Amino acid sequence: MSTSPADFNTKIIEEFHSNEGRVGGMFEGMPLLLLHHTGAKSGKSRINPLAYQGDDGRYVIFASKAGAPTNPDWYYNLKAQPNVKIEVGTDTIDAVASEASGEERERLYQTQVERVPQFAEYEKTAGERVIPVIVLTPTAAG
Repeated sequence: MSTSPADFNTKIIEEFHSNEGRVGGMFEGMPLLLLHHTGAKSGKSRINPLAYQGDDGRYVIFASKAGAPTNPDWYYNLKAQPNVKIEVGTDTIDAVASEASGEERERLYQTQVERVPQFAEYEKTAGERVIPVIVLTPTAAG
């Protein structure tokens, strides 16, 4: 398959926008959001479609990178620029990203493994890397 990750993401983003936040294929039935963030080095606007879980009014995403030994670029962007926008369904929400740790990280990751067993595989193939769990907390409209 010769589709670049950027082309793949563009197709998912287009499908997300065309279907009120729902996509098919490998993401059929999976809660998906669009993360709008700023490149830490480039300063360019970026969009990544990501699986998420809701947690008490917050949105939780996982820097799994499908179990790669390195974190995805968006993880570093959020560490540098934690103020983001997310699209969930037809809503656009301002949020602040923070990394979960300790018991909270374990609880959130385990919940994701129970919902989407593939995340257990990601954890195994990531080797020494602990997959970061990022909490997106909506900010009150100012």
